[in-house]
Amino acid sequence: MTVQDDNTQLFYQMISRFLAQEADPYYDDWEAAGQIPRDFWLKLGEAGMLAIDLAEEYGGSGADFGITQLVIEEISRRGFGGLASAYNIHANIVIPYVEHLASAAQKQQWLPRMATGEVMSAIAMTEPGAGSDLANIKTRAVRVADGWQLNGSKIFITNGMIADMVIVCAKTDPAAGAKGVSLFLVESALPGFSHGKAIEKIGQHASDTAELFFQDMLLPADALLGEEGAGFTYLMQELPRERLGVGAQALGAMEGALALTLDYVKQRTAFGQSIASFQNTRFKLAEVRAQIDMARAYFNHCVALYRQQNMSTTDAAILKLQLTEMQCKTIDVCLQLFGGYGYTLEYPISRFYVDARVQTIYAGTSEIMKEVIARSMLGK
Repeated sequence: MTVQDDNTQLFYQMISRFLAQEADPYYDDWEAAGQIPRDFWLKLGEAGMLAIDLAEEYGGSGADFGITQLVIEEISRRGFGGLASAYNIHANIVIPYVEHLASAAQKQQWLPRMATGEVMSAIAMTEPGAGSDLANIKTRAVRVADGWQLNGSKIFITNGMIADMVIVCAKTDPAAGAKGVSLFLVESALPGFSHGKAIEKIGQHASDTAELFFQDMLLPADALLGEEGAGFTYLMQELPRERLGVGAQALGAMEGALALTLDYVKQRTAFGQSIASFQNTRFKLAEVRAQIDMARAYFNHCVALYRQQNMSTTDAAILKLQLTEMQCKTIDVCLQLFGGYGYTLEYPISRFYVDARVQTIYAGTSEIMKEVIARSMLGK
């Protein structure tokens, strides 16, 4: 990972020490429980690590957004894929949505408590019958005398079990297609909100994933986030940062898996010599190192573009496609070098492997990323 200045170095040292004390000894237990305890989020907030680039007036640190990406990368490097996803949703996606789109009153209502971890959050777009095709979502929000009535369901929602507030994507004008989509700040404690049991996954077990239900749920008038009918535009506007976070997860995981593999091949022997001495091992590891360095160069390029507000949806799609596909392939190479031990839960490389698989699916599948890139070249 690249730590370029004193301020960034300070944050990196802080998060590294924090994770060593508060996550390393307990993460296996969180994986077994299928959830990260609430007190961990409160500690993370107390350490100033939940809202790093949020304005100080709302409880953030007012630091550069790139430091948030560095935190995501470090969490992933340690093999905490579930934590990285949960953190990415709350700190790198939902907090920016609220900061960029909310009214002054909404910001005061939510952001200070999101910064401390008192309020945890999620974003709900995907439905049982609508994944990447958000224009066809069925969840409806209808104006009523006192605000809005929300009905529908969402699925595969990260942080869905623990979220106190969920940004919900709903249709407010079913006849308007994408222009009929709006976003709402939904408090999970209100009547009409419920969720099913946590969804069991092959990886990222510590990150809870849920199906959410809204039945005749009455929302106050000020639950609308931004303008009515502008939801799809907002989603497109915020996607680059979401995909940067996924890219940071991929980079950190690849670095962590490579470090584990280097240690293993130096110690493991076969036919009277270390595995590291075989040409195949050395060439495979060289390829992994080269791929990671190329990925980092493009990631840093995209970070610079985002900082200048010039990162396009195509840039984000290329980043997301290449880094997540590379994550799956390079970690597969690493696991292969562990032989049979790589297939056991005893060796952490196996968790890197299963945690990687969803990266090519959420935040837009690889197939959708290819379609976005193709349309930018060829049009619809």
